[in-house]
Amino acid sequence: MSDDDRLAALEARVARLEKKSSPDTDTFWALDGLSARAEDPGAVLITGQVTLPDDRAARWQESAGAEELLDADWSPQVTALAALAHPARIRLLQQVLRGASTANDLIRIEGMGTSGQVYHHLRQLVAAGWLRTVGGGRYEVPVARVIPLLTTILGARR
Repeated sequence: MSDDDRLAALEARVARLEKKSSPDTDTFWALDGLSARAEDPGAVLITGQVTLPDDRAARWQESAGAEELLDADWSPQVTALAALAHPARIRLLQQVLRGASTANDLIRIEGMGTSGQVYHHLRQLVAAGWLRTVGGGRYEVPVARVIPLLTTILGARR
């Protein structure tokens, strides 16, 4: 094997190793964009787009600097987070996002409890802004809350 062949083989091996160790740019496209725009010590980005069963389109993006978030008072978010901290409320939100819209639809869900319990949970979700009434005993997740809700659920998987 000539020196040129050995050098070519070595370069090919190095290229394969570099490809394995470098992150896939398609995987981190949002992170790369945020990193290019954020100053130290960094930032957080929530973004998404979803078409709901009722054809409403939820397109949303919000970012904040890490320092801003770490220095902020988190207590105003307690009510919104606490409203999500009950299995029945999470199920109600999921069913509303899937297309159930009336209290009667939601009361009929297996294992949801009494109508009084369902109305109690609905009031909690409305008060926290995760649901709103749209007339005729109908409920919907406000479009501005769809992506934050789904990203909260996604983040809780970790």
